[in-house]
Amino acid sequence: MIEFKLPSLGADMDEGKLLEWKVKPGDRVKRGDLVAVVETPKAAVDVEIWQDGVVHELVTQPGTTIPVGTVMARLLGLGETAPAAAPPPAAAPAPVAAPAAAPSRHPVSPAARKHARELGVDVESLPGSGPHGAVTVEDVEKAAKGRKPAPEAAPAPAPATAPAPAAAPAADKTLAMRKAIAAAMSRSKREIPHYYLSQTIPMQRAMDWLTAYNAKRPVTERLLMGALQLKAVALALKDFPDFNGFWMDNAFQPAQGIHIGVAISLRQGGLIAPAIHDVAELALDELMKALADLVRRARAGSLRSSEMSDPTITVTNLGDQGVDEVFAIIYPPQVAIVGFGRVAPRPWAEDGMIGAVPAVVASLAADHRVSDGHRGARFLAAIAARLQEPETL
Repeated sequence: MIEFKLPSLGADMDEGKLLEWKVKPGDRVKRGDLVAVVETPKAAVDVEIWQDGVVHELVTQPGTTIPVGTVMARLLGLGETAPAAAPPPAAAPAPVAAPAAAPSRHPVSPAARKHARELGVDVESLPGSGPHGAVTVEDVEKAAKGRKPAPEAAPAPAPATAPAPAAAPAADKTLAMRKAIAAAMSRSKREIPHYYLSQTIPMQRAMDWLTAYNAKRPVTERLLMGALQLKAVALALKDFPDFNGFWMDNAFQPAQGIHIGVAISLRQGGLIAPAIHDVAELALDELMKALADLVRRARAGSLRSSEMSDPTITVTNLGDQGVDEVFAIIYPPQVAIVGFGRVAPRPWAEDGMIGAVPAVVASLAADHRVSDGHRGARFLAAIAARLQEPETL
């Protein structure tokens, strides 16, 4: 019998609330299938199964909040038979399984489904404007605003002391997210001996190459500088694997793949850093599509559990906000985070001449238990070297 437990979807998650099951007993599942929707402090997430099998029993009921590691369901392995059930008491009728819910006409993001329940909106009847036609939080809110208000009842006499209004669900979620972020970052600063480095990288060659590359493509297929930076970090990690992995059980555990977490600001406030998988192996146009899709789904509330639990290093880019430099805090159990500021004209000396060139400040925060400043400096230099040869990315 295989036990399917609530996975940890980040260092800021201690528990989760099961919103719905996407499977029922008797369903055959394979690794990577979506089986449940779980609400975390940051988002409602589609949870994937990690083993092949047949659903035997759903242990946790929707609406239940459980700690990470709690058994949610039990599966039979391929070829395994169900254990014989004890016969029911003679007078007790056998329980009848509830019929499975009818499938939705449209894909619905987990966050949208939860928000629809809160607002009393029939999510199944809504057209979707999100990725692949998915119904998003924005679609639900538009539907809620478009409804005619119900007739007002006669006002009741005001009590002597009016109760305080309940906090709005959105406000509660934002507060929960801020607490989760604060808890993870406090743990990081308390447990991880950070060191910080930065390097100014000239970007003229990268910008010239990017301009020429994009001139040959339609607007919808053009690259952003962020894609080049992500690829440069991924390729540098091949030579510096000690920045790509986790500190767990009092030891460094190198990651098997390069799955870069991308820091994304959410429209309702807060931050999330889901992963793009195998970045070093992606062509630049594939990486750009993956980045755009990840940002779109993160803001629509339609992320997968592997994207939340798999980041092996994080990259944060605040250049579009006008920030010159960013010195970030490591997201445990990762051991490094790379930051990029804006590409802006800066004084630069080359071949004995001083002039203004476009440049970016790249920063590194790393874990002193795993690496030191000398190693970190070489890692930043490797990123800089990759950005000087954009045609090789």
